Amino acid sequence: MTVFQPRALLRWRPKNLSGRMARWGLLIVLAYGLVALATPLLIHGGLLADPNAGLANEIYATPSLQHWCGTDRLGRDVCVRTLSGSGVALQVVLLALITALLIGVPLGMVSGYLGGGLDRILVLLMDTLYTLPVLLLSVVLAFLLGRGLPNAAAALCVVYIPQYFRVVRNQTAQVKAELYVEAAQSLGAGPLWILRRYLLRNVITSVPVLLTLNAADAVLVLGGLGFLGLGLPESIPEWGADLQQALTALPTGIWWTALYPGLAMFVLVLGLSFLGEGLEAWVSGGDGGRGS
Repeated sequence: MTVFQPRALLRWRPKNLSGRMARWGLLIVLAYGLVALATPLLIHGGLLADPNAGLANEIYATPSLQHWCGTDRLGRDVCVRTLSGSGVALQVVLLALITALLIGVPLGMVSGYLGGGLDRILVLLMDTLYTLPVLLLSVVLAFLLGRGLPNAAAALCVVYIPQYFRVVRNQTAQVKAELYVEAAQSLGAGPLWILRRYLLRNVITSVPVLLTLNAADAVLVLGGLGFLGLGLPESIPEWGADLQQALTALPTGIWWTALYPGLAMFVLVLGLSFLGEGLEAWVSGGDGGRGS
């Protein structure tokens, strides 16, 4: 089984379409990361306007040199709000998925290794959560928790824990049956030592792929929550909420308030999807494997 090695990824030379898609996906994600880091600094330095500052005489201003992407219903700069939304989306999604990973992976390893009643209870709970539609479950959780950045991240976290649990549990159960694990058990090795020494490095292989693909899905789910008014407060720039506010203006020919947030969300999801598909090919040994 190929073990995921970040250093080897840097030396990877893609040989087919999936490899090129992964490189483009990585460039897109890095570009969004740079935008997320640079935008607050530019706003603080006065080079960009406050994303929540609007002028009454500039409501629905068309795109121009002064406002590259126009303004919205409150006279706020659409370009600045779209750029600021990059940082918000990445922050919420990363917080949610890393937390889900830190909970789901250990639970999956313990459940798959120990088995028994604990395994049956965890499998039943995780399968129940997994069968629910992602957006529906996140909407219910967001409604119960209320609006806010930590609450939105918590709602997304609960949605994705079962996916890490199921993948890691199944792989743990397979590795547990290997002869070298049984030999370690017969020599008196404890469960924690076996989990750390043999199981972790084998089952962790698929986690980077799952993390990347889940990130693409989570961006859309976060946008859906914002569109329904269940995501973040209005004072925080968020693409889904901006799209919802732009709906009333679309029939009157005001297209820019919806185009740029929607385009930003689409490109980020596309980049994450490309990266995830390429990582899957690389980890599985396709597309030239680790390369030279």
